[in-house]
Amino acid sequence: MALRSKLTGRSSEPFHARTAQHYAELLGHSKGVLMKVGQMLSFATLRTSMPPELQAIYQTAFEHLRDEAPPMAPALARTVLERELGEATETVFASFDWEPLAAASIGQVHAATLRDGRAVAVKIQYPEAAEAIAADLKNTELLATFLSLTVGGLFPRGLRLNFRDAARELGVHIEEELDYRREARNQSEFAEHYRGHPFIRVPELVDELCTSRVLTQELVPGRSFAEALTAGQDKRDRWAEAIHRYFYGSHCRLHLFNADPHPGNYVFHDDGGVTFLDYGSVKRMRPDQVAMIVAIYRQCLRGDVLGTWRASVEAGVWRSSDPVTPEEAFAYWREDNALFWAPRRFVASPDYVAKGIGRRFSPTGPSANALRYCSLPPEYTLLARVELGMMSVIARLRAGNDWGSFAAEYCEGAAPRTPMGRSEHAYLQRRRP
Repeated sequence: MALRSKLTGRSSEPFHARTAQHYAELLGHSKGVLMKVGQMLSFATLRTSMPPELQAIYQTAFEHLRDEAPPMAPALARTVLERELGEATETVFASFDWEPLAAASIGQVHAATLRDGRAVAVKIQYPEAAEAIAADLKNTELLATFLSLTVGGLFPRGLRLNFRDAARELGVHIEEELDYRREARNQSEFAEHYRGHPFIRVPELVDELCTSRVLTQELVPGRSFAEALTAGQDKRDRWAEAIHRYFYGSHCRLHLFNADPHPGNYVFHDDGGVTFLDYGSVKRMRPDQVAMIVAIYRQCLRGDVLGTWRASVEAGVWRSSDPVTPEEAFAYWREDNALFWAPRRFVASPDYVAKGIGRRFSPTGPSANALRYCSLPPEYTLLARVELGMMSVIARLRAGNDWGSFAAEYCEGAAPRTPMGRSEHAYLQRRRP
């Protein structure tokens, strides 16, 4: 199509619009693993792989996968719900809206009202989704190939990753998402950690209405991601700070993080708070793994080139015998990463994220030699995915903040400098045993 456009001078946009819509429909009906990749492509920056005008076409088409995937018929949803709960819908709920609020990769969500008047969101898993996805995940080669194609689309100049290891790591977590009881346990753990937090919120569960394929929780009103994008700068800045502190705070303090970062999992509130949804995929890190990553960031924050190199070798990112200089290792982590290091207010943008991707993942980019010998352990696969997702969301919000002060808090225990940081610090002090 590119060659035809050059020869005829005709625009290729209509072709790409049709193709993008076709891909979105196929991925939406596929559900499961393939739909998750489509959701990722809907918010990750594609500017390293295609012109901006084409990027907008594909992202617009894929955005429907976040909230408007093809739903299952109401009769089928009712069958699954009543089979799981063991009672008629009318016995359990005062009202139930069979038009879903959202249809996702594994299940869809409905608004309902309990007999005691509480408004709830009920997530119902697609019938036979578990069996179909489990069968797909057994074919590691298929998933690895699909990852190489989709990630290759994000980084067309090449990306040296062990896609089979990445596929296995992602497969484990996708299988975990199929068990809503596990998700309920994960969500309860996060809810306990953040209950009463000034701006990070986790919905409370209705335990007696949670099964392996149905999950019921309080219904949280608020703005969607699309609505948040049109809000004023001050609100967008505060929402971005909440997202940043939720991700890095959970990782550094709790040694775990929610591993599904797409924007449909956020509800934005006018007071600057954010409610975080969907705990089907939660990554738990060992304390020593977290400590090694924090050590790298701490040395970077201090501007210690040799210290950054040593911490990276200890974490297994490079071997001491690799032909990578300490300066190259330092630049790999420090440069083009203003969202973590900026010593003053910095406003993120999709272009900034694209530049950072070029630094961290392009074999022909400024960190090509460091990347050539880089070997991140497989357990960091989801961490990288979530960090990229978080940065993409903040960039889409075009949010600004004193990001470097956050890094000083996480890595050095420095006192917070923002009002939200101070309110969180007071909250953590109150909760400390």
